[in-house]
Amino acid sequence: MCFADRVLFSLGTFQNVSVPVNGTVQAVVSRVPADVSFLTLQFHTHHRNVTLSYTLIPLYGFSVTAADAGLLSNLTLSQTTVSWFLKTPDGSSAAGIGVILPYTSTDPVPGACNQEFPLEIDPNIYLQYNLFETMITFAPANIGYGRGEIPPACDVDMGSSTRWRLVYEVYQYFLPEGDLSEQSLISSLEKVANVQNVQDNSRKVVSLTSHDRTQFSFSSLPGQGVIFSVIVRDPVLNTSASYIPVHTYACSFNSTLDGCSDLGRVSTKVFFTVIGLAGLFVCFVGHRFFKCGERCFSFRLALTALMGVVGGVAMVMSWWRFGSVMACVLVVGLILGFLISSIVFFTPLGDLPVFHNDVVFWVVFVCIMVFVPLFFIRWPREGNIITCGVVGAYTVVLAVNAYTYTSLSFITLDVLKRLLNHNFSRAFISVPLQDIDFIMITVWVVLGVSGIVVQLYREKSRPFFPPSPYVMWKQERERRKTNVLDPSHHKPSLSAQILGRIRQLTQRAEPAGETTPLLL
Repeated sequence: MCFADRVLFSLGTFQNVSVPVNGTVQAVVSRVPADVSFLTLQFHTHHRNVTLSYTLIPLYGFSVTAADAGLLSNLTLSQTTVSWFLKTPDGSSAAGIGVILPYTSTDPVPGACNQEFPLEIDPNIYLQYNLFETMITFAPANIGYGRGEIPPACDVDMGSSTRWRLVYEVYQYFLPEGDLSEQSLISSLEKVANVQNVQDNSRKVVSLTSHDRTQFSFSSLPGQGVIFSVIVRDPVLNTSASYIPVHTYACSFNSTLDGCSDLGRVSTKVFFTVIGLAGLFVCFVGHRFFKCGERCFSFRLALTALMGVVGGVAMVMSWWRFGSVMACVLVVGLILGFLISSIVFFTPLGDLPVFHNDVVFWVVFVCIMVFVPLFFIRWPREGNIITCGVVGAYTVVLAVNAYTYTSLSFITLDVLKRLLNHNFSRAFISVPLQDIDFIMITVWVVLGVSGIVVQLYREKSRPFFPPSPYVMWKQERERRKTNVLDPSHHKPSLSAQILGRIRQLTQRAEPAGETTPLLL
């Protein structure tokens, strides 16, 4: 049969491939060296699914369909040419890049002990995501074997001469923040296609043995491109092989429900702009306008907990009616403690295995959160000013995040995810820190320090906290009652003034009797 499109590959060299409408592309590699035991073909598109098959007509168990698809072919003794077939499942056109990688008989075979997926040998990484987490799964590998040899048994023995000696390493590679372009993806995939490139350019997340589960969870980062890679190593022969890399943006290019195009909606920008302006106000004058600052904090607390509205009103009323600021200082300190604790677990410390346990995580988190208001109970004014500066500046960062992507928004978002989803405790929460993040960290620090210094300078000669409006009104009323020399003492009460004014408007004026002017 004659093929309309036949693409010749060279080992280890990337090749651009276009699949025509209702067409099939045959990928061919020839002159395979005799020391090569097996080959992997990987093909990647931006977001369109393609079907990669051993046969011209895709069959179940002999093909795979994905945006990042791969197949592994064992070679016979005299085989020098291998071919695969590419097409789209819906008959549309697609474009992407592919590469064929060679491996010898000493290299481990990715996915050769597959018992879960349709392919007999499956080197693919399967990816699923939702609002909270992104999960990857892959099939166990087997130790290497030569051309024409019978593959070693997978689960008969667990000795050092079997596949149980193999170890796995999971890697992450972050694309430039906010860049959803196909060009950026392709250039990034070329950096993580083989073992050496993965080691040089990616970040190792975790290592595991053959006794561990081959399933991992990561925090979903909508709009942030991430490439996941897995390397399997044979520590006895000091060899390694790479699974087929897989990428995700944690959003869909084809759906409106979780579409990548909905990440920058106008309503979101307006909302966070208002929040940012309020935060900027609190950062520089939040302590002076104590009531306004408390309400802003209450509003932020409402964003993170449904009880924030009731708690915010209660603490403001406590200050307004009784003049007590301790409840306000306590809540403000807890807000600062929440942010500080979130920052601590935003660092690599949060990915330590011990903190994947919910009990350990929440105990440590709450301890850090409670320690902050206890520390500032001796210096309530300074604690309130520091909270205004740090939290107010952070809301400015959140406002900027509505216009340009920054990972700093996940400082508090990851904690909320863990609170709302009990499965999120197993997720790795690492995020990229790129140029825009370091710029925003600088803005955060400068705004926070400036706000703290300005407020400390302006408040150094003033009372620690503004007086209670109710207490001031009560004192003024008592003063008017006792001070007869005060002109206000002889003024009628407010209710009497109102009643008198109503009488003037409703009663008819009496005639004066003489209406002509007097003559001199």
